[in-house]
Amino acid sequence: MINIVKKELEFDDELKKKIEFICRFCNTTPTIINGNIRKIDRTNLSYIEPHRIIIKGITFLAFNYSKTIYVGNLSNKLEINELESFIKQLT
Repeated sequence: MINIVKKELEFDDELKKKIEFICRFCNTTPTIINGNIRKIDRTNLSYIEPHRIIIKGITFLAFNYSKTIYVGNLSNKLEINELESFIKQLT
């Protein structure tokens, strides 16, 4: 039988502060959901689920210690310094 172990990841404080600061500047509040590590027992297979940040109904994906945020899925990149202009375009 396959046993999948799920362990929650802590969101990086520096990344969290940057996102919250940008959202405060844009007069919005982010919803942050921590990512997970999913690991299959007795194998070397694992999957890192990214952190989810929901801003104005749009889901952004982020990894710890990264300066890139993904919009919706992992194919749409956005640098963290471009997040403010992206949020302002939404309104």
